[in-house]
Amino acid sequence: MKQKFFIDSHKGVTALVILGMMAYFHQWQNPTAWVYLALHGSYGFLWVLKSRIFPDRQWESERGLLYGLYIWAGLSLYWIAPFLLTSRGVQAPAWLLGLTVSLYTFGIFLHYTADMQKYIELKYHPDHLITDGLLSHTRNINYFGELLIYLGFGLLAMHWLPLLVIALFIIIIWVPNMLKKDKSLARYPQFAEYKRKSKLFIPFLF
Repeated sequence: MKQKFFIDSHKGVTALVILGMMAYFHQWQNPTAWVYLALHGSYGFLWVLKSRIFPDRQWESERGLLYGLYIWAGLSLYWIAPFLLTSRGVQAPAWLLGLTVSLYTFGIFLHYTADMQKYIELKYHPDHLITDGLLSHTRNINYFGELLIYLGFGLLAMHWLPLLVIALFIIIIWVPNMLKKDKSLARYPQFAEYKRKSKLFIPFLF
């Protein structure tokens, strides 16, 4: 099966998993739990839609069941945040709810718009270095958007562990993928100038 099957299926069931946690820990009257469900649950559904409408080619490779289970196990670390939230009955202050919704909104825009730009440009110009639009100043603005999204989820749990999970994903998966991408793009003559003018990950910083 294609790698995206395992990723999409995990993202798609996230809302059901969170609902199950809310039911098990009796969190039906907890506004923070409902906000978390709205954010993380909708992210999962939007990911599945994105995968159908403008898929990422790197997830099209064929993978075996064991590798798929490995993907599921890794992605399930993101479920630590809703578990901590529901099991502890966390009720975030109003300012934190507003902050996390804002982080999620900006993250969704940056992540999905950048992926759509990449899909459209490569569809009509397959051998093309993308240096404009959202990718003009940051070569991995989609990863930065995803960072904002998961920061929104992690902060709602009001615990350090979800933030550690995000940091581990950045160090173990995201940064190596960014460096691998840079190595691949180095085949374009204009990449050296593009690299000089843009950041690897976080706008204006890294």
